[in-house]
Amino acid sequence: MKNLMKIISNRAIIIGLLILFQLVLLFAIIFKFQEYFVYFYGTYIAVSAAVIIKIVNSRSNPAYKIAWIIPIMLIPIFGTVIYLVFGRVRFSKDDKEMMARIQEKEKEANLDTVKGVTIDDGNMDAIIQSNYLSQFGEGALFNNTSSEYFPLGEDAFKAMLVELEKAEKYIFMEYFIVEEGKMWNTLLEVLERKAKEGLDVRFIYDDFGCLTTLPHHYYRQIEDKGIKCCVFNPFIPVLSPIFNNRNHRKITVIDGKVAFTGGINLADEYINEVDRFGHWKDNSIMVKGKAAWGFTLLFLSLWEFVYKADDNLEDFYPEFKEDELPESEGYYQPYVDSPFDNETVGMNVYLNLISRAKETVFITTPYLIIDNLIMEALCNAAKGGVDVRIIVPHNPDKWYVHAVTRSNYAQLIEAGVKIYEYTPGFIHSKTFVVDGIYATVGTVNLDYRSLFLHFECGIWMYKTSTVADVLRDHLETEAKSQLITLEEAKNVKWFVRLGRAILSVFSPLL
Repeated sequence: MKNLMKIISNRAIIIGLLILFQLVLLFAIIFKFQEYFVYFYGTYIAVSAAVIIKIVNSRSNPAYKIAWIIPIMLIPIFGTVIYLVFGRVRFSKDDKEMMARIQEKEKEANLDTVKGVTIDDGNMDAIIQSNYLSQFGEGALFNNTSSEYFPLGEDAFKAMLVELEKAEKYIFMEYFIVEEGKMWNTLLEVLERKAKEGLDVRFIYDDFGCLTTLPHHYYRQIEDKGIKCCVFNPFIPVLSPIFNNRNHRKITVIDGKVAFTGGINLADEYINEVDRFGHWKDNSIMVKGKAAWGFTLLFLSLWEFVYKADDNLEDFYPEFKEDELPESEGYYQPYVDSPFDNETVGMNVYLNLISRAKETVFITTPYLIIDNLIMEALCNAAKGGVDVRIIVPHNPDKWYVHAVTRSNYAQLIEAGVKIYEYTPGFIHSKTFVVDGIYATVGTVNLDYRSLFLHFECGIWMYKTSTVADVLRDHLETEAKSQLITLEEAKNVKWFVRLGRAILSVFSPLL
């Protein structure tokens, strides 16, 4: 009885039932109107035609368009209604104008503090990538930065605790998933103590990401501890396309001098305190020095949008002592991607890295659900002699997503791409390391939601010592993984192949 009451009172189940009720009610109204068949059918044809024309002429990815056009044409009425409710990426005009003002404010703060760092070795591939991120990724280029790469979540967790204890002015954190347990409870104790010491402590979590991991209105518990907290895009049981846009970013900033990003969320599976899918392979990177300011601005921009704050950004700029700034060691460029515009920053960073590679492209990703552009880029690089290697999980967290991942193996392997599955468990890290001189670490998965719908972040690096660390981690992980042969990729029963084909069509919606 107690378990039944727990299930019935679960917020995710309640929201799911309320949404289901609204859909049933909506379709019941539609069926009622069918009594006036001639008028209803004419209206339906007109609306469906308008929706299809809108989809075809949108700037969305072609695969995303096809994934919606098929149900609209195959399932009359229902497909159109579902698209109108869930299919659009929509922000209000006021939201877009507010974010544009905030981004302009952020750009001015960067210009006032960065002092015009440029890549001075004449490498046009690096310069072009950096220029793109400066223009579209809200990210300035930094030097005078050091970094440390953590190949496991538990390593990053230990480093975070050490750095948080050193905080003197402020701590800013934002994460997609937070769950009570050893990791979060330990961090929260530090945050509460620092807030009581008078530090400005702020926290953002995504409501959908925490739908099953935190109680409703959990932000009130955090605020009771003296921590400023806001919930990104609160999930309410009303049919809306806004469900699509989640904050998938992971950022910790300490005094504007230290910053963390990477794949890890704040839950115990990310530090292997609980076993969900075998060993959880994740990563994080810590930057110290000027590049941490880039992440400070990224956090404050989203904080201003969600919390409706009006901070003077320059008040948070760190004052470094003479011996506190690291020597120049390569270049760092934090960046973000958001659905506020039609610029697919995360995808373009990856495409630029693949297409400009001369020798190697090594990738780790939990999901390999790619569109034709990335598929062709990977295949063409491999056909041209570039050593392309991709590590994906052996144990999936979502079976249907893993099925689509495996459906891409054969085409990639035929082109010369090497595919590895991480046999000890689940790999959640998202890294690219190219030619031994470029690397990215961040939150951007190789799937449609990360590339087109979510708020994401990462850091692009050029000629830093950490690039070698990411490469070393890739090779060590590869040694623990299974190389997939073309025979294995093709030796699939017909009904499994059929199921994968159907899932692939709708993969942009998964």
